Amino acid sequence: MEIRPIADGYAVSPQITPEDVAAIRDAGFTTVICNRPDGEIPPEVQAEAIRAAVEGAGLRFVLNPVVGGAITMDNVEAQGAALEDSAGPVLAYCASGNRSSIVWALALAGKRPTDELIAAGTRYGYALEQFRPTIEQLAQR
Repeated sequence: MEIRPIADGYAVSPQITPEDVAAIRDAGFTTVICNRPDGEIPPEVQAEAIRAAVEGAGLRFVLNPVVGGAITMDNVEAQGAALEDSAGPVLAYCASGNRSSIVWALALAGKRPTDELIAAGTRYGYALEQFRPTIEQLAQR
């Protein structure tokens, strides 16, 4: 597991395992968001297995599966609600961390500068520039 902090209070990671949860808790995270659909992965790391480990460690688990190339407004709104409802730092995961970065940026459109949202994941190779028009459109809502 590689935790990649992209903003204060928000980090992303490639797929986690139940064995990673103690380290996630010890790193200070209070909420874990799963942005990976179960159809992409084997049963031992599907959402319910991760949920059991996360909740067993006293953390909050949020399921918000994001299909690559098909992020919906429901995904954006669910990510935003999970961020708002978190009592502390959030770790979101998917296959690489990219979808978790994109849906975060879209959820915060209008709450943070667009350039800041786009730049947040750049050091980890997450290319959000293509989402600039969508971020700016959402910021107008």
